[in-house]
Amino acid sequence: MTGRRHKLLFFLALGLVTLVTGSLPGSQNAARAEIAVTSVRTGVHNDMTRLVFDLSANVKYNIFTLDKPYRVVIDLPELVWQVPPQATKPVGLILGWRYGQFAPGTSRVVIDVAAPVAVRKVLMLAPQGRFGHRFAVDLGKIDRASFLGALRQRAGRAKPARPAAKPPPPKRRVAGGRKVVVLDPGHGGVDPGTIGVTGVYEKNVTLAIARELKRRLEKSGRLRVVMTRSRDVFVRLRRRVDRGRRAHGDLFVSLHADAIKNRKVRGASVYTLSENSSDKEAAALAAKENKADIIAGLDLGSEDQEVTNILISLVQRETMNLSATFANLLLPEIKKRARLLKNSHRFAGFAVLKAPDVPSVLVELGYLSNRHDERLLTSPRRRRALVEALAAGIERYFAKRRS
Repeated sequence: MTGRRHKLLFFLALGLVTLVTGSLPGSQNAARAEIAVTSVRTGVHNDMTRLVFDLSANVKYNIFTLDKPYRVVIDLPELVWQVPPQATKPVGLILGWRYGQFAPGTSRVVIDVAAPVAVRKVLMLAPQGRFGHRFAVDLGKIDRASFLGALRQRAGRAKPARPAAKPPPPKRRVAGGRKVVVLDPGHGGVDPGTIGVTGVYEKNVTLAIARELKRRLEKSGRLRVVMTRSRDVFVRLRRRVDRGRRAHGDLFVSLHADAIKNRKVRGASVYTLSENSSDKEAAALAAKENKADIIAGLDLGSEDQEVTNILISLVQRETMNLSATFANLLLPEIKKRARLLKNSHRFAGFAVLKAPDVPSVLVELGYLSNRHDERLLTSPRRRRALVEALAAGIERYFAKRRS
């Protein structure tokens, strides 16, 4: 067989494989068997509260409980969730639950419970009748002393915690180098954030806008953009700050879209760090956002508080001033193209704003509890003006810093 004919047959075979599988052999997009969750049910049986997942195959699992607040956490292989977005309702001991990707290869379910509980039974049921594979968890109420005893027993079996990593060194300034913008799409994975009036998740809105903003900023070639997450995965608050510092960020922009009881309220706002919140709403929002690690099912009880609390008193005054300077340049750009809240520059103690050497702001893009804002933030055409406003504010900031 000639070399030319051999190559021709090789590429014909390769094309046939691509046609059948939809990807090249060895590529990351190669077809693979995926386990899907098709529905979820809750119910009360005698004194037990049961949560049942309908699956396309059996799964391995790890299940444990957490305190402050009471939670049950289930770690599973990475799953395809074919369950439509829905608000969970209290059933028995279950106050609500959420799911999503926690880490590469791991899906996590976090169940909020009303009282101390024990995992009484875990069942992996084979297909039977009209049912396919089912994963069922039975929860029963116990007294707090027994609950805490189970936590201590699990902690004793756990591996010793690794020493806390040292914070990265101060940023290195490279003469003539591109400035680094760190975009932080809020929430992600098992932490959906706010759920809008039509069921849209905040985590998807912030990621979509961050991707568009990244493309817009990189067009000029003058800025380098780093994202704290580039897909639907959970990233804890402290790691978001660390990623910004390790990237030697010159500016950190966290993107969010909150909800409020008054559905008539709409408009964007910008937050910078302060020990004292500008109003009760700002304080409540910061308290809510700073609980993201708890929402994702992390046990913060054993953390070294000297490490986890990045005290505002340690934040350099210059960094806080630069953050305020950027906020004051960004707000007029947003006002030209979109709607602002009346008191649009606000102050609160957000955890993601506490890097001591990276000017940082948190942008509330709008309220998903308002139908107008939700349409603006979910339509690629309508949100283009907001993306342009964010880009213009960022470019103005760096132009001012050069002058």
